[in-house]
Amino acid sequence: MPDAASQALIDIRAVTKSYFSGSVETPVLFGVDLQVGRGDFIAVMGQSGSGKSTLMNILGCLDQASGGDYLLDGADTRALSRAQLAEIRNRTIGFVFQSFNLIKRMSVAENVALPLIYAGVPRARALAKAATELERVGLAGFGKRTPNQLSGGQQQRVAIARALVGDPPLILADEPTGNLDTQTSDEIMRGFQALNRERGITIVLVTHEPDIAAWSRRLVRLKDGRVLYDGPAQEGLRQLAASHGQLMHGPGSGA
Repeated sequence: MPDAASQALIDIRAVTKSYFSGSVETPVLFGVDLQVGRGDFIAVMGQSGSGKSTLMNILGCLDQASGGDYLLDGADTRALSRAQLAEIRNRTIGFVFQSFNLIKRMSVAENVALPLIYAGVPRARALAKAATELERVGLAGFGKRTPNQLSGGQQQRVAIARALVGDPPLILADEPTGNLDTQTSDEIMRGFQALNRERGITIVLVTHEPDIAAWSRRLVRLKDGRVLYDGPAQEGLRQLAASHGQLMHGPGSGA
């Protein structure tokens, strides 16, 4: 019988990544292992330069690893052509970004329908599906507006609807609350939690904020391109807080 990792939606083994400028090599990831099961909700944390954005780009098939293996939904990404990578990306992954990445000249409904239109779905059917997803994120009736007529939180919900319109099993969210206030951030995270619990969508979320990571079930912390912690979110955040407390209030600090 195959092991649990072989059933993972994301299966990364010994992944390395380096960037080159001429003959100068800059290593960023060092032998990262990560298996993500269907229905998991993971937060990836790390300081600037830890490799979390590089890892996210590899997970999203926006960049390829220098070494190691990456199976996405059972497909060996190293063996796929650019066209095949684009196809599996469109079929399997919904992306949510900090800056929303909405096209200002298009209506809200057109923004949401865009992935389906790119995939060759007839426009009328794509717009109908967009209307359904907008209703699911609480924006029924907003389809004819343009992005600049919406608040930041509403724009992010449009971006989430766009990520969901193709019914992908996986959402990759890169600092999705970075441009939002605390109350709106909580609303967005409640939405992600509901998507995970009610629709079984796997969520991998990059954040540098412990209060955002606390919404997840599992925490992966990166440091200097290596996995420092991979386990239950609350325990990982407790360890993180304790280490910061030791740094701030340790012997000789005057605390």
